[in-house]
Amino acid sequence: MKAGVVVFPGSNCDRDLAVALRQVGFEVVPVWHKETTLPDGLDLVGLPGGFSFGDYLRCGAIAARSPICRAVAAFAGRGGHVLGICNGFQILTETGLLPGALMRNQRIKYICRPVPLIVGNTESPFTSAYEQGEEIRIPIAHHDGNYSADAETLARLRGEGRVAFTYAENPNGSLLDIAGIVSNNGRVLGLMPHPERAADPALGGTDGRRLFASLAGSFAAA
Repeated sequence: MKAGVVVFPGSNCDRDLAVALRQVGFEVVPVWHKETTLPDGLDLVGLPGGFSFGDYLRCGAIAARSPICRAVAAFAGRGGHVLGICNGFQILTETGLLPGALMRNQRIKYICRPVPLIVGNTESPFTSAYEQGEEIRIPIAHHDGNYSADAETLARLRGEGRVAFTYAENPNGSLLDIAGIVSNNGRVLGLMPHPERAADPALGGTDGRRLFASLAGSFAAA
């Protein structure tokens, strides 16, 4: 199993993501944002958290126009698996790989703390190690995590079972309490919480590790 973790100027969770992936057996290759192609043989592309390009203009907007994002979009279009965490989720919406947008938190404050989540979809390669309706605890760390979309999009996400995680106690005003969603083929996941920060007992919890274990299990079974 091989994963590429894209690094943008301002990324600060790329090493955390790489460590979490290696823990479950992935070979991890760093990918610089100015590259125009992805390494050969990738099973997964990870877009990490952080503040790409200083969050100037709009969170994820500049990163989404980096040369590598054209290759990421093409990879996803071929059925490749893509994981976007926090700023990575913002980038996925800016590229159009996932619908909606991440807006300023409702109380206009940066939030950094563990929060309870409810698992909503266990049929994607990212969530098969969870139980539907299970409550887990994953840290958040964002200023613009308020998921927004029009009524039609929200109805489609809910009706198609594409809401992967919801907040048990909504910290940011996200519509439908959405914390993470998947693409229509289930192979692209964007979520605001940081599973890589809950992937080892030394970090205070392991609920996030099962997301990476889900991926490893899916690829091993393929």
